[in-house]
Amino acid sequence: MPATPLTTLQTAPPEDERLKRLTWLGHFLDNSIRIPGVGYRVGYDAVIGLIPGVGDLVGLGLSLYIVLAATRYRLPASTLLRMVLNVGIETLIGTVPLVGDLFDAAYKANARNLGLLHAHLAARSQGGAQPSDLRFYAGLFFVLASVLVLTGLLLFSLIRALDGLFGA
Repeated sequence: MPATPLTTLQTAPPEDERLKRLTWLGHFLDNSIRIPGVGYRVGYDAVIGLIPGVGDLVGLGLSLYIVLAATRYRLPASTLLRMVLNVGIETLIGTVPLVGDLFDAAYKANARNLGLLHAHLAARSQGGAQPSDLRFYAGLFFVLASVLVLTGLLLFSLIRALDGLFGA
């Protein structure tokens, strides 16, 4: 049996593989667990969010990873702002004990953001979407990094205050 020439082997482009990984991560975080009897799906983002303090920070980091990875597709500023707003709403309300966890399970910011990404890529393939500029991406990265650092500092301050209150 003759060997297949290397020129006929088909491999997926790196962009397709990256998009598949992002889609898998979004599904894992927002829709991977089916609730029996109800048929509603939740993800591990809601489960991780049950861990006080640290869970919301981990969820924020994973959601920001999806947004930052989506910037490789040169999304327009309006789409990126909607993605950041989705993550911000989910994180802000998600910090409220119990109510925030229920909101996190229902809002599904990562699934929303991947829907925005897929819609943009579909529009771009039909010639309708325009890429954004590098300055916006740099500013977005700065804002996201600042939010992450401020959240960490607030968590650190809260832990120190509780330690001072109960540790003495």
